[in-house]
Amino acid sequence: MAGRRTAGATDVRALADDLGAVLLRAVRQGVADESPAGISRGVPQGRAAGISWYAFALEYMEMRWPLIAAKTRDETNDALCAITRAMLRDVRGRPSDELLRRAMRGWAFVVPRPEPRQMPADVRLALRWVAGASRPLADLMDPAMMRSLLTALRLNQGGAVAAAETQRHKHKVLVNAVRYAVEQRKLPADPLAPIKWSVAETVDEVDPRVVANPSQARSLLCAVSYVGAYRRARGRRLVGLFAGMYYAGLRPAEAVGVSLPNCVLPAEGWGQVTVHRTLPQAGKRWTDTGRAHDERGLKGRPADDTRPVPLPPELVALWRESIDTFGVADDGRLFFNERGGIVGSSTYDRAWHEARELGLPPDLVCSLLAARPYDLRHSALSTWLNAGVDPTEVAERAGNSVEVLMTTYAKCLYGRQEIANQRIDKLLHEYE
Repeated sequence: MAGRRTAGATDVRALADDLGAVLLRAVRQGVADESPAGISRGVPQGRAAGISWYAFALEYMEMRWPLIAAKTRDETNDALCAITRAMLRDVRGRPSDELLRRAMRGWAFVVPRPEPRQMPADVRLALRWVAGASRPLADLMDPAMMRSLLTALRLNQGGAVAAAETQRHKHKVLVNAVRYAVEQRKLPADPLAPIKWSVAETVDEVDPRVVANPSQARSLLCAVSYVGAYRRARGRRLVGLFAGMYYAGLRPAEAVGVSLPNCVLPAEGWGQVTVHRTLPQAGKRWTDTGRAHDERGLKGRPADDTRPVPLPPELVALWRESIDTFGVADDGRLFFNERGGIVGSSTYDRAWHEARELGLPPDLVCSLLAARPYDLRHSALSTWLNAGVDPTEVAERAGNSVEVLMTTYAKCLYGRQEIANQRIDKLLHEYE
């Protein structure tokens, strides 16, 4: 009898030890998930049913990072910050909105994610609070919660209605994240499916008020050369850059990457540039190289594709003059800053605004006419279409489809309406 009691007690103790070990492992796992290191790793796959939105968003960003361009990483980061803010419960100890944004934007949704000990103390504590205050991912299945989230994505940081393009980017990130959650079986179904929701429409057409005619474009290009002191040549270095946007219809990210080996610049007549890359400015945080500019292929084309673009004699002359005056960068780029680096968007934006004040009459300085450097491309494509160039040829030079060209760039030049009115008036008078 005693032997049986001893054996039974031993069995109970063994069972208790086993259960205790299981509970201890569970507690330790829970503590790990609450710790900064656990926050960085996210919730393990086996606990997907209880995963928080924040832990899932970290996992989603880590999955997407190597698949997307630097500027898209920036946009995805911004959208995940906005969604995460909307998915936070009202928990005591909430950090300021500025600290929350700084912590998530600069530390949480960046890959590779910094180790917690590398973070400033306030950032580390803020992210710990976010991890504890985040709603479960499963809350997205509640239509009321999803509708509240969609409403929040319509607003900017200050609470005002965000621009249509901003709303569209954030909505797209949410849709893609939800699809990934369904794919990974972290959500049982698409919570967006039953919600009737319309995304803000974006305007695809170019406002005709931004399009400059050839006379205005030449005046502006001349004005660029007068920007800044002559010795530093801040403006003179950029004349050819802007001229490439106007005469060749180059995008700014294409123009800054033009290199001499890809150019044919004869002493007379038309030349040609073979465009094969873009250098969009995204910020050091988002690029794989740690540089401010990302190096990409042509927009909407395979990675190694090229696009030959004819150069009118006027542009060839300007580029040859730039090479004679300033030379080329070490890697052959035609346009570069004083240190030989890639021209930043803030640099040429600032120079362009100064040139508008010098090259336009007062009544047009405050108008939308060529308000941004990109408007030079709009002006170029509109000029070609107004000149009667076949749309297929214009689309080929511009790197667009014919459909995009005709819906976006088929605009009249500034002052063209007056010319049309004169022609109509002349015809009507012939029949008096």
